[in-house]
Amino acid sequence: MTKVFVIILNWNGKKDTHECLKSVQKLTNVGFQLSVVVVDNGSKDGSVRSIKKQFKDIAVLENKENLGYVGGSNVGVKHALENGADFVMVLNNDTTIKEDLIIKFLEAADTYKDVGIFSPKIYFAKGFEFHKERYSEKETGRVLWYAGGVVDWKNIFASNYGVDDTDIGQYSSERKIDFATGACIFARREVFEKVGLFNEKYYLYLEDLEFSQRAKNAGWKILFVPDAVIWHKVSQSSGIGGSLNDYFITRNRLLFGLKYAGIRAKIALIRESIKLLFVGREWQRRGAKDFYLARFGKGSWQ
Repeated sequence: MTKVFVIILNWNGKKDTHECLKSVQKLTNVGFQLSVVVVDNGSKDGSVRSIKKQFKDIAVLENKENLGYVGGSNVGVKHALENGADFVMVLNNDTTIKEDLIIKFLEAADTYKDVGIFSPKIYFAKGFEFHKERYSEKETGRVLWYAGGVVDWKNIFASNYGVDDTDIGQYSSERKIDFATGACIFARREVFEKVGLFNEKYYLYLEDLEFSQRAKNAGWKILFVPDAVIWHKVSQSSGIGGSLNDYFITRNRLLFGLKYAGIRAKIALIRESIKLLFVGREWQRRGAKDFYLARFGKGSWQ
């Protein structure tokens, strides 16, 4: 029987993780074997104790310190592969999921043998929309955050299709996409075996883009599966904007672009980074500096 492992990373997110796990418990799992693993990144809020108490059938792996999204997720993925996973789903703890999510992914995997990574349709969780004033009560819960990912290779920016649109069926077709968002990545074990785990140089941000690109370079396709649905409390762990984003996006965009982009984009990116070293915001300057000093992983972030 097909083995599916769900990996959920927790860092001082007890409330969100409980809500996520409750939705995972409602998954329809006919036709496959489901294992759920929580990886705790050194939480101090009593998360581990409460999860173990309330969710006795869920494995909890405890890291002594915060390894970031990348390091923490890799701990879970390694565990899944070592225990015979055929598919691994890495899921943000600030999400809830539709009951047939994995069934829809497995149906797509059976249809598209050349696809290695599958990505769902993601709505803003109610009350977490970027522009709450735009939507009626009937529209909330149907406002899109992600309907597939696209890369602007000229400027080295990744963005989501459909952001802020109310879903009226305009994103209902399966299609190949540039990248799968780290909020929910469903991948065949063969992808990890062929290209490796998430790149721990990144620590946080753009690791999903880099993983997707490695998979594509190895010959795998990435598919948006619109019937696979989740809801996302967007940016609960890091906030929108600010120093954290400035640092990791600045540094990791250089790390990604100077490896994978074309020559013109690389030159433009280097020029931009030199400018940031002198006139960027504090953590943009640090991000650019740390890239050139090869300070990766957590880098200078405290």
